[in-house]
Amino acid sequence: MKVSYKIFIVAGEASGDLHGAGLVSALKDRIPQASFTGIGGEKMRNAGVDLLFTNTDLAVVGITEVLAQIIPIVRAFSLTVSWIRRERPDLVILIDYPEFNLMVAGRARKAGIPVFYYISPQVWAWRRGRVKKIRRRVDRMAVILPFEQEFFRSHHVKADFVGHPLVDTVWSGMSRTEFCTEHGLDPSLPLVGLVPGSRHGEVTRLFPVMSGAAGVIRAEMPQTQFVIPLAPTIDEGLLRIDEYPVFRTRDDRPAVCAGETYEAISASDVILATSGTVTLEAAVLGTPMVVTYRVSPVSGVLGRFLIHVQYASLVNLVAGREVVPELLQDQATPDALAEEVLFMLRDKARRMRMKEDLRDVTRRLGSGGAAGRAADLALEIIERNRIR
Repeated sequence: MKVSYKIFIVAGEASGDLHGAGLVSALKDRIPQASFTGIGGEKMRNAGVDLLFTNTDLAVVGITEVLAQIIPIVRAFSLTVSWIRRERPDLVILIDYPEFNLMVAGRARKAGIPVFYYISPQVWAWRRGRVKKIRRRVDRMAVILPFEQEFFRSHHVKADFVGHPLVDTVWSGMSRTEFCTEHGLDPSLPLVGLVPGSRHGEVTRLFPVMSGAAGVIRAEMPQTQFVIPLAPTIDEGLLRIDEYPVFRTRDDRPAVCAGETYEAISASDVILATSGTVTLEAAVLGTPMVVTYRVSPVSGVLGRFLIHVQYASLVNLVAGREVVPELLQDQATPDALAEEVLFMLRDKARRMRMKEDLRDVTRRLGSGGAAGRAADLALEIIERNRIR
């Protein structure tokens, strides 16, 4: 008789939704009789997860931003804990989203349910004391950045580097010419991607600055075109594109596309990107970038005391050196961002050097198959727990 498995999975952000869907698919290949319930987005729903709560209202960053969304976060946590206590799943899988997920891990551990963490909270970057909670509450981790395995094992946490799932999932389905033709762009002219993030707070803080930079770029290089790939968590109305002088006329408007993020990034000569998963996506696609980020002033001040890494972008952290320029907080002005982008557009040799550096970063992320290796580790935990 086949044994059925019940698994609960939480992915609080858009990138986690993508990786969660990949892990669920890999687990279904190994245990087709498993059922999945959790928190995530459309990709996880399409992979077969019965969603208790969608992650749209949960994707926030920074202390003040979390407070603004506290009601949906508390509601999602309450639903999660109630379901875990009532249904007693064979395994709880947590993907990134540390503040929420470490609380879930604590409740699951108290209920005697094993916890598997896929895609580590970035405790190596800030608030390293959280590694103690991980050691107490998590049975095993599958980490996706090459330096994380050593970090966690040095803190007596069971962790295995499985490679980065983006190596398998990031690819463009069309050429630059095809993409430009589809969106009314000229493939012979410069194309700059504006990627303001997947969280509402990121977009409202960063898109005005990016739009200002676009104005400076277009003043210097009038034929420059712009494309904005929208994250699935962001509605185009949030951008308020018509409010920015650089985009007011019909001919000057950027191409806005949903569901074609990789195609847009791949087609771009350079992207102006938030510091997050998108920097690694651009690295895998081989697209040069300028990285920027802003949080609220309160979060920024606290971050200076709490952050323990030299770089903000994952590309530079994986490389161990500055491969892509970073302009953060007060440095992230329209003029400064435009200067870096213009430098890149005008200097083909620099773009080529960056492309080679990005290929090296991609090699460090592993050879593919991350979701499958993570699924094998998760299944080990389930089977070991059932034997007990």
